[in-house]
Amino acid sequence: MRKSIAILTLIVASLSFAQAQNATLKIGYTNIDYILSMMPESKQIEADYTAYEKQLTNQLQAKVQDFQTKGAEYQQNYDKMIPEVRADKENELRNLQTSIEKFQRDADASLQKKRADLLNPAYEKIQLAIDDVAKENGFTHVFSSDIGGMPVLLYAADSDDISDLVLKKLGVTVPTGN
Repeated sequence: MRKSIAILTLIVASLSFAQAQNATLKIGYTNIDYILSMMPESKQIEADYTAYEKQLTNQLQAKVQDFQTKGAEYQQNYDKMIPEVRADKENELRNLQTSIEKFQRDADASLQKKRADLLNPAYEKIQLAIDDVAKENGFTHVFSSDIGGMPVLLYAADSDDISDLVLKKLGVTVPTGN
């Protein structure tokens, strides 16, 4: 009988402890893309990225134009070329094509790096604001509502969305109706 009472007491104590632990759990969520889009620096980030992308696009177009010009010239003069010149021109065109392909790969990698370089300071600023808001409002956990446009949080009460609190912490005026 004593053993049963001890086990029952242990179970009740464990349940009480578990309930006490759950009472201190406060979960919130935020939408980082929404916060970023509302920050004043988002326009500058996008402008800088677009300018860099345009610069790379212009360089690529110049390489392609050079390839097309030399290709057309090769075709026009094909019959007039001696085999050695023809082989040299074909080699030059292959090298240009390889150069264009390499430039495209490097440009794609460079664009990804540029985007990360531009966004990282803003993301760090957002993270600091999220940390402050969570501490100030007693949140024990804060989740992202989506990642890359894909929902992660499938259901949560609107009252647990701290996005506007984070924007206020960042000094951004929150539009009415949000």
